[in-house]
Amino acid sequence: MAEPSALPAGLAADLTDLLGERFSQAEAVRGHHSAGEGWDRPVLPAAVCFPATTEEVAALVEACARTATPIVPFGAGTSLEGHVVPPATAVSVDLTRMNAILDVSEGDLDCLVEAGVTRKQLEAHLNKRGVFFAVDPGADATLGGMVATGASGTTTVRYGAMRENVLGLKVVLADGRVIQTGGRARKSSAGYDLTRLFIASEGTLGIITEIRLRLRGIPEAISAAVCQFDTVVDVVDSVIEAIQIELPLARSELVDAVQMGALIEHEGLTEFEAKPTLMLEFHGSDTGVREQAETMAEICGAHGGADFRWVTKQEDRTRLWRARHRAYFAVMAIAPGKKAMVTDACVPISQLAQCIEETRADLDRTGLLSPIVGHIGDGNFHCQILCDPEDDDEIAAAQAFVGRLAERAIAMGGTCTGEHGVGANKIGYVEQEFGPAVEVMRAIKRALDPQNLLNPGKVVRLVKP
Repeated sequence: MAEPSALPAGLAADLTDLLGERFSQAEAVRGHHSAGEGWDRPVLPAAVCFPATTEEVAALVEACARTATPIVPFGAGTSLEGHVVPPATAVSVDLTRMNAILDVSEGDLDCLVEAGVTRKQLEAHLNKRGVFFAVDPGADATLGGMVATGASGTTTVRYGAMRENVLGLKVVLADGRVIQTGGRARKSSAGYDLTRLFIASEGTLGIITEIRLRLRGIPEAISAAVCQFDTVVDVVDSVIEAIQIELPLARSELVDAVQMGALIEHEGLTEFEAKPTLMLEFHGSDTGVREQAETMAEICGAHGGADFRWVTKQEDRTRLWRARHRAYFAVMAIAPGKKAMVTDACVPISQLAQCIEETRADLDRTGLLSPIVGHIGDGNFHCQILCDPEDDDEIAAAQAFVGRLAERAIAMGGTCTGEHGVGANKIGYVEQEFGPAVEVMRAIKRALDPQNLLNPGKVVRLVKP
């Protein structure tokens, strides 16, 4: 058994007194909290805590602060950029037992949840209430983790990312103080916007324990469509035109030929060809949805799209989006024994076609297999680079490509990550992207976490490289 790093004198006893059996230094428990789903090398934390209330989070944070022990919040562990990889001396704080849905107001279109509630858990709870939560990253992540990483997904083109769907937060600060941000009013000009300060802060400024979320009414009609093209550029140009005329797309997903071939094989989408594909969804009234689909069909046809297929039955829509969300697993089935190094970037939509073209050419030069998928209505796309984990040359080539992609996106006026977050892996590119503004980020981190205990080494370096 791997012995845990020694905790400061008395801390293990204090945390045991606080949590009982919900404090653990067992190797298996620590192993589960050693990394997310990314490529990063796992690091076992010194211990794991499973608090059940905000008060317990505050007490354990205060205890860790007294002994200068690092703390790493942990949700479902679905992050990809090393967000939850802890220092060996850290306490991992698993929030999954804080999984109560505290309040739902259909009239005000909001709800209050604890941080450990998962997206699918909330979806099931809201299913018969005529409302839904709009952010869909695919993974069944905890909502606290989605706030902490600033998650988005397939529906962001219409409903926005977490930044647009969080009304307020309860947060435990680095010294154990508890604050409430935001409120239920739909607008406010009072004070600094602390809610959005904590969104995408990745646990580096505070531990989120409760979230007030914006809900939406379920549309009267929903339909989906699929259209296939000869080139990725044609797919992108179709969506750019739709965005420019303000066609209210609810989803607009690019699946390139490599990925489509994997989905045909893995998900049984045998009615399609292995070609660049556009997957769409429309929300609104019966008449509005029909008009949106007809307009989009004309746009796609003008850009070489063939066989525009309109899907209205719920079971067919479910099959389509289930396949899109299982893109990662479909790709992994192409090359058994390899792992996928997953990365994303986001650029202004006017630059998207060029960025994807250059990225595909770059990938082809590496000789590595990688499909491209993307939420192209947002200018956001993902690469899943298949590597042999035992081949140092392949790993180095993939890592070098990830760096070039980040730099390419930044040079085009975009960002090194549209939705995966910074974590530890893209921390260097934050300086390239924001320049002198990084000093303001450092000042905020030092002010809220002067001992650098909350998820250290993530988002922003406190010392210039």
